[in-house]
Amino acid sequence: MNKVSESELRSRLSQVKLLALDVDGVLTDGGLYYTETGEELKKFNVRDGLGLKLLMQAGIDVAIITASTSTSVLHRAKKLGINYTFIGVENKLSVLENLCHQINITLEQVAYMGDDLNDIPVLKAVGCPLTVADAMQANKSSAIYVTKLFGGQGAVREICDRFLQD
Repeated sequence: MNKVSESELRSRLSQVKLLALDVDGVLTDGGLYYTETGEELKKFNVRDGLGLKLLMQAGIDVAIITASTSTSVLHRAKKLGINYTFIGVENKLSVLENLCHQINITLEQVAYMGDDLNDIPVLKAVGCPLTVADAMQANKSSAIYVTKLFGGQGAVREICDRFLQD
């Protein structure tokens, strides 16, 4: 679902230098899996991973910014070659602002994809706010594009393909 015209969406995507992502509900389906010993497990989508690799090869940086403290996020980011990974984050916007300063870009040059209420301040601050089909309604209202696919089920790949199609 587009809240802007197709040409406006393409224009905004063309300005993006960094795609920043939430994890739970975006890169995963939001489910939490626990082993009998209490270890937390997350299920990531392999197609999302390839999409992110292709995006980075095309010159767009990728960052993960999550409130989760699960080390599985660090392992997934390392496997994909994502250089900017922040876990246990309470203030996602502050972390993103610092990252933008570090890599010398503006928030207008950022696409952010988040599905829940703690992502809204970031969605309202970036040039290209995105969310997934099963996001909270407030996130859908703050985004210019809502994927057709659910989080953890190819939504990130859908966005990567939108970047790469032009």
